[in-house]
Amino acid sequence: MTIPDIELETPRLLLRPPQLQDFDAWAQFMASGDYLRYIGGPQPRPVAWRGMMSVIGSWAALGYGFFSVFEKSSGRWIGRVGPWQPEGWPGTEVGWSIVQDAGGQGYAAEAAHAAVDWAFEHLGWDEVIHTIDAGNLASKGVAAKVGAAYLRQDRLPEPFHENEVEVWGQTREQWRARRNGA
Repeated sequence: MTIPDIELETPRLLLRPPQLQDFDAWAQFMASGDYLRYIGGPQPRPVAWRGMMSVIGSWAALGYGFFSVFEKSSGRWIGRVGPWQPEGWPGTEVGWSIVQDAGGQGYAAEAAHAAVDWAFEHLGWDEVIHTIDAGNLASKGVAAKVGAAYLRQDRLPEPFHENEVEVWGQTREQWRARRNGA
């Protein structure tokens, strides 16, 4: 399979499947920062490489994965947001991670909104979930902004299986009703 030629545009962002030229920004993002405690911890470049290649592989094999997110005004890579469902995952997820210095500006919610819309429209998913560490208040805020509600406690597959996560989400019907103002 080939990676689909997809680009989503929001008022302030461009989203597209990751490409090799995104790696330096991706690796820098994964190298250090307080936010990393919620997504598995800091990673050296070789581990970040394998992570990015697994996302590119997801795009090639499944037709979806995290998008690279770019700030339109600067062209800067600011994170990864999108549909994700590795083996053993507790559901069809749209996840988000934005670089620390771009946090608090609504980028995660803006990108997640576009990605959730795309997942329901193009992947035919019946539900979108978001797996969130109980202490990650910012991520819970993003989930609420995209219309998700707390659903249950669950666990991620190995190597993240030791701690429970909160699962937030909504059905396609709930998403459509919200989009249509119901």
